[in-house]
Amino acid sequence: MTAATPAASAQFLREPEIRRGTELLFFAYSRVTRSVDERLGANSIGRAHHRALYFIGRHPDISVSELLAILSVTKQSLGRVLTELEERDLVQTRVGDRDRRQRLLRLSDKGYALDNELFNASRDIMATAYAQAGQQAVSGFWAVLEGLIPDAERARVHSWRENSVPPGERR
Repeated sequence: MTAATPAASAQFLREPEIRRGTELLFFAYSRVTRSVDERLGANSIGRAHHRALYFIGRHPDISVSELLAILSVTKQSLGRVLTELEERDLVQTRVGDRDRRQRLLRLSDKGYALDNELFNASRDIMATAYAQAGQQAVSGFWAVLEGLIPDAERARVHSWRENSVPPGERR
């Protein structure tokens, strides 16, 4: 917490405190996405492509249906994004081992390189903020973010975290 960051009041559930948190979330999201947007634009892709690359990179051989569920987008929207990523040789698709109708997704070498580039664009911003806040604040921040995830989705998010591949590594 910096000198300019006030501590949450004892009435942290009052509307002004909740609005302050919402406002900070908007500003933080804007800062992190701006750091990546220039690189997305240089590659003529958007944020939907970025989210798909990120989760495919962290979960090689993820099925299209799993990706649909985690991104909460329409099948048509994801289909458009995946088609563009495949045409640019960023994502590779193969059929499932047990179910031939299943499409499994994995990043190509070019896809891994772009995913790492995009991650690196925001990594320093996040690392600096984490370092300034300290370990307890980071844990609290994660707890708040997890609290924003609906109960029905939280188990999936936890399993994803435990089974994901760190950026830059491959399975």
